[in-house]
Amino acid sequence: MRSIITFLLTIVIGLSASAQINKLKREKPDLEKIKAETLDSKSPYYYPRLMQEFQRNDTLMKIDKYRHLYLGYMFQEDYNPYRSSQRAIQYNVLNRSTKLTRQECDSVIAYAEKALADNPFNLGEMVLLINALREKGKANLANIWQYKLNYLLMAIVSTGTGEDEENAWYVIEPQHEYVLLNMMDYTVDDHVFYDPSYEYITVKDAEGKNRGGYYFNIGPLLQEYYRKHPDEL
Repeated sequence: MRSIITFLLTIVIGLSASAQINKLKREKPDLEKIKAETLDSKSPYYYPRLMQEFQRNDTLMKIDKYRHLYLGYMFQEDYNPYRSSQRAIQYNVLNRSTKLTRQECDSVIAYAEKALADNPFNLGEMVLLINALREKGKANLANIWQYKLNYLLMAIVSTGTGEDEENAWYVIEPQHEYVLLNMMDYTVDDHVFYDPSYEYITVKDAEGKNRGGYYFNIGPLLQEYYRKHPDEL
């Protein structure tokens, strides 16, 4: 597991310094504390300010703020983990070898920007936007979005190891499970839900070999969703 996480952080997430990797703490989040801090206007993690930093492409934001930004979103009034829009035309997030035409790039960029304006944590659209921007030669803008994606993925990875229920990764949207595993160069093989609120996703590598699976904790996600949508219970 440790070698896989290191691979994720060095190759996919792309941090240049190994010290940065070693300093990434993996611990279960204290969601009550995160909620209190993100709702406190005097806190350095006050959510409106965090979102302003994120939206102005501030590359000074580090993992502590990204953990509060990512996990704290669950406690914001506009949070809905099931609102992610679907493209009329599906582009393969995984297939990095696929080359898009300039017209396709323009379409991807326009759609992704619209989707991310509605949901700033639509990670699938973020991946597509980065790829399309690079195809268009807009490297600086692509790098800014890559930085955001890197740290959002790190925020997930920092919540545990994914090895078992006790150390399950926390996500704020179900689609993030797939994006994270896809960016680790895995394809999802099977998906199982375990009571009370765990998902276990088995994966295969690029050669089609079974590589075990990872646990995700969607309890907080479901709790906040049903709090706002009690009729769905």
